[in-house]
Amino acid sequence: MPPQKLKELRARTAKIDRVLKKLFPHAQCALGFSTPWELMVAVQLSAQCTDKKVNEITPTLFKKYRRLDDYVRADTKEFQKDIHATGFFRNKTKNILAAAHMVKERYHGRVPHTMEDVLKLPGVARKTANVVLGNAYGVVEGIAVDTHVRRLARALGLTKEWNPNKIEKDLMQIIPTKEWFAITYRLIEYGRKYCPARGHNHHNCPLHRFYFAF
Repeated sequence: MPPQKLKELRARTAKIDRVLKKLFPHAQCALGFSTPWELMVAVQLSAQCTDKKVNEITPTLFKKYRRLDDYVRADTKEFQKDIHATGFFRNKTKNILAAAHMVKERYHGRVPHTMEDVLKLPGVARKTANVVLGNAYGVVEGIAVDTHVRRLARALGLTKEWNPNKIEKDLMQIIPTKEWFAITYRLIEYGRKYCPARGHNHHNCPLHRFYFAF
């Protein structure tokens, strides 16, 4: 990207983020968890599912499967029933239970705390890895790009990409490193409260003056 264009985008992004900070000074991950492994499970369950729905089933799920070994020994069919409400339950079951085995056997029962190792776990792409590393360990190596972040980053003219990994690279160039972790949750809250994917009057959105795509 040309230096002048990069400078302009950084200035634009700073203005956008100032608004987001005022709107959501305490934005954070909405998923409930008490351990890194529980967070890993919750994030995988949230794929193509709302955080609200995930939070409805995880209290019961985490009581039934209290330790990593409970997932290692879990019956596949039974686990599918336990997470059925989150959708795509067969694939999620396959990945979560396979990840449990890998964490136990390769990482001595502890979710790894580096991007390289977390990405080796079944069902884990960069979004999941960023969420787990940032919230469980305070390790920030990138920006988690979920559906809200992808949609709004494009709408705000911060990227022209569709691929989450390419969007993440674009955002990392224009957002200060110290804001990488928080920007995800500010954009998510903004999308939920002011600018959902369903049709609405965008002139009522606090950031409408920055919109490109709508």
